[in-house]
Amino acid sequence: MKTDNYLKAHIKELEEKLLNPEVRSSRTELKKLLADDFFEFGSSGKVLYKDEEIGESGIGIVRMTLSDFEVHPLSDSVLLATYSIFNVENKQHSLRSSIWKLNEGKWKMVFHQGTKTDPSA
Repeated sequence: MKTDNYLKAHIKELEEKLLNPEVRSSRTELKKLLADDFFEFGSSGKVLYKDEEIGESGIGIVRMTLSDFEVHPLSDSVLLATYSIFNVENKQHSLRSSIWKLNEGKWKMVFHQGTKTDPSA
């Protein structure tokens, strides 16, 4: 199963929204992108859940750049997004993966994982 370029660009745009300060600082905007049963294995080692971790002020502001973005279809309505992140603030590289599910015509993130990497290794 292949993804078309439009779908890849759309999912990348959604991932980039989750790095945007206006989205990250808005519980309302985050809820538009995250599924009700969303959870995350953070690069900090913590397991985070949508309803437990998102306060009124969102999930915090970050300065990150995204690269090496790919989409891997798992079914007609579920896909895996993989990419690299560079955190400008702490100079940390990480590998990221997200599972997105199409629900009522909208893609929502159901799972995310960040794994710190050492680019010199």
